[in-house]
Amino acid sequence: MSQTAKAANDTAEITLPTKGLSGQLIDGAWVEPAAGATLDVINPCRRSTITTIGAAGKQDVDAAVAAARAAFPSWRRMASRSRGALLTQLADRIAAHCEEIARVLAAETGNALRTQSRPEVMSAIEVLRYYGGTVAEQKGETLPLGPGLFSYTTREPLGVVAAIIPWNSPLVLAAVKIGMALGTGNTLVLKPAEDAPLAVIRIAELAADLFPKGVFNLVTGVGEVAGAALSAHPDVAKISFTGSVEVGKLVAHAAADRIARATLELGGKSPVIVYPDAATDGRIEGLAANIIAAMRFARQGQSCTAGSRLYIHKDVFEPVLKSVTARLAGMKIGDALDEETDIGAIINEERYSAVQAFLREAVDAGAEVVIGEVPPAAGENAGFFPKPTILKGLANDWRIVREEVFGPVLVAIPWTDEEEVIAWANDTHYGLAAYIFSHDVTTALNAAGRIDAGWLQINRAGGQIPGMSYGGIKQSGIGSEYSIEGALEAYTARKSVTVNL
Repeated sequence: MSQTAKAANDTAEITLPTKGLSGQLIDGAWVEPAAGATLDVINPCRRSTITTIGAAGKQDVDAAVAAARAAFPSWRRMASRSRGALLTQLADRIAAHCEEIARVLAAETGNALRTQSRPEVMSAIEVLRYYGGTVAEQKGETLPLGPGLFSYTTREPLGVVAAIIPWNSPLVLAAVKIGMALGTGNTLVLKPAEDAPLAVIRIAELAADLFPKGVFNLVTGVGEVAGAALSAHPDVAKISFTGSVEVGKLVAHAAADRIARATLELGGKSPVIVYPDAATDGRIEGLAANIIAAMRFARQGQSCTAGSRLYIHKDVFEPVLKSVTARLAGMKIGDALDEETDIGAIINEERYSAVQAFLREAVDAGAEVVIGEVPPAAGENAGFFPKPTILKGLANDWRIVREEVFGPVLVAIPWTDEEEVIAWANDTHYGLAAYIFSHDVTTALNAAGRIDAGWLQINRAGGQIPGMSYGGIKQSGIGSEYSIEGALEAYTARKSVTVNL
């Protein structure tokens, strides 16, 4: 029988995982943590406990890695098209439980059901189907080395992959790691974030009897314990981490200590550059909608690709800012499970307080609040609901302009000289995403060529699309995901075979 929990609006219910509340899927079975540790999962819209799950320790991580290592030899020999078929079947199972999973995701992340959580489930399905259909492309080459020699290359899986994912979009990132790691013939130990593990646990329940034992393992727990144990484990051949720069550096050090491979998708402070022609000919409303989307306000600004630095040409600065403000003012903030909600809650008190500290510092330094409330008024029992804020009257060297706030905060700065605004855009240790708005193709493409970012979007602000290589430069990360090319490069090793004929 399914366990249920009252959701934040007291009228809707969410269906919790039935087997996986221990959080440990090891060698095809759900097991309790060896040390009996537990972890509360909190609904950020209500500041209440949804449920309590098991929390892995080092012993549990060791068992999961051992199971994955034992399963690797037979899994790697399976035909890639057969592995792809299993990924497609997992996608179909998720699709059959789409609404159930979306509601759990909304409750634990605070991401609105209509604008974020349902679309994320659909994206996860799309990702798994993409990898299910492309993993058979693990092809090599033949090499003309000369008379009497035949040489060819193959792509070989690495072994056990440890994947560590964050709380802001856990489901789609779980799908990306599962698709890339398992599709290329590796076995997997997946650790979801402690703040939002439930939807990922539900996916693991759907996968538990689908893959051979030990191929897909899941452990839950805090990063300092379970994540650290995975990162440092000698039998983990590769680590795939998505999260903060600070933790990413720790993961990279742990991998470097034993020469393990690592893919890191870290933070961002993405610029949005608006040229004057983008706001002419009745286009300003569409432009404003794209800026709102780039900022990822529907996820409360909790996105590495959030376009949080808005550089608007001075000739259109005020009308563009006015249009963006008007659209933002019309968005409803509230319970993530309310169908009318556009913007939900920030994930936890620590993150909420950090966002408010950024805002107070900027306002104290003289920034002007265009929309928002610093600090926001909130009742004692209110959720971590933000007041989406736009600031102007600041300069490019302010801390709130340079550092990742990871909240619904947009800084708006006018510009006049193109060389200067591109220099501003590049004046950061991040390099994940950037957005350009201009209907002059030559202008837009020239600017794209000069901006330091792994992903540029011109006249749009959509999410990642399977098949498109996605990754950052500078301190935004190492490696790329979302494409078969990225999976082959990051999750396999090239083997060369030379035959003397």
